[in-house]
Amino acid sequence: MRSFSLIQMSGVALLLPALLALPPGAAHAATGGEPAAVPQADIAPCLAAAADDDMDKATPACAAVIDNEKTAKPDLIKALIARGALLARHDQTDRAIADDSRALLLDPTLADVFNARGELWLKKGDKPKAVQDFGAALKIDPNHEKAKANHKAMAREIERIGAQMAVAGKPSFNCGSAHRPVEKTICANRELADLDREVYAANARVIQEARNAAEAKSLQREQNEFIARRNAGFGRPGYDLKKAMQDRLQKLNGVDGY
Repeated sequence: MRSFSLIQMSGVALLLPALLALPPGAAHAATGGEPAAVPQADIAPCLAAAADDDMDKATPACAAVIDNEKTAKPDLIKALIARGALLARHDQTDRAIADDSRALLLDPTLADVFNARGELWLKKGDKPKAVQDFGAALKIDPNHEKAKANHKAMAREIERIGAQMAVAGKPSFNCGSAHRPVEKTICANRELADLDREVYAANARVIQEARNAAEAKSLQREQNEFIARRNAGFGRPGYDLKKAMQDRLQKLNGVDGY
């Protein structure tokens, strides 16, 4: 029995230098204990690749940080924000929103991320969620310039939509006093009524943008001549009221619609 103990001690003595040379935690695993702890991933490659707009490198580098349960909370937030911004730049909107949302769950005080996610919601056409995120960003930081600009633009857009809804199907003139057949036809047709209002608004805009009074007068004369041709041509064989109004609107707005 004594000889067995000596052999056992001798074996440990021979193994000890090798165990001491292993990385921390590996010695325990090598002796049959718990598995070695997963090392914390380095966030630097993720941030660098995202900054360089390199999807090929950023995808695995950021995943290594985000999917690692040992990643510290601050690094996890940074990696999520970096990857979210990269995904947004590459039009992967839903994935970018998911990363931003996860970052905000971890830290709901990130005004920049609320604003970024608001812009993504806007890109998807979800205006209510966009307004909500812009408002959240401003609640955190009332002086956030981008959020202020975005929130203001959205407020104007909502106001514009509301105004459009209020006049939808209504022409530029009072249908109660309409007496010409062409005017009554426009009043009875929502599409024609909207076209008439658009033509009126476009004409008012080009007159306002005129370089001088003479040019403004000339532009208004063109509009008056269009109205006269419309009134005279309506009801005649081959006259297309809708096309005439569309052509006038395109001329006022320009070929590209501006």
